[in-house]
Amino acid sequence: MAEPDLVEQARRLFAGRVEFLRSAPALSFLPDPDAPELAFAGRSNVGKSSLLNALTGRKSIARTSVTPGRTQELNFFEVGEPTLLRLVDMPGYGYAKAPLKVVEAWKRLVRDYLRGRVVLKRTLVLIDSRHGVKDVDREMMKMLDESAVGYRLVLTKADKIKASELDKVIAETQIEARKHPAAFPVVHVTSSEKGMGIAELRAAVLEDALIA
Repeated sequence: MAEPDLVEQARRLFAGRVEFLRSAPALSFLPDPDAPELAFAGRSNVGKSSLLNALTGRKSIARTSVTPGRTQELNFFEVGEPTLLRLVDMPGYGYAKAPLKVVEAWKRLVRDYLRGRVVLKRTLVLIDSRHGVKDVDREMMKMLDESAVGYRLVLTKADKIKASELDKVIAETQIEARKHPAAFPVVHVTSSEKGMGIAELRAAVLEDALIA
């Protein structure tokens, strides 16, 4: 459970300045590494844009789309005045209809970013509560393990399934987390629609950004 002071500090931070900075289709477009970064990864249609909007208290800071696989760039958002941290919206993965060249370009961009970005403090891997951890999620987790990038597993859309089913998914996700050296042991359970777990996740993001 997050400390109340940290929860309030995070709430106030995200209630302030949150602005889109730039999109990076290649590493040469990355912003200067002068602020800590928290990256968000997840399968296409996992609810990543909705979660970013909920975290920042905005309706459209990250565009939600009914078309999975739309984001093929790294999108950077600055938080705080002056900038205290950046949120990085990574391209959704696992979209079967994406052309092979697009998939390979995505993998190359993400892998190079993860391995070479010194200001990347943590990645959040989003898992749809209705489906649990899939092989494409494990592939992403393996990439993070190999890149030695610590990550949190975040269950999304927790309001969409029964409580008993959710408990089962949480337990299975915790078991999966223990298999991966770079995974954080605590699994976050969220619903962007209902606001479940958002304040705690916001506090965790701030805590990760402040890591020395």
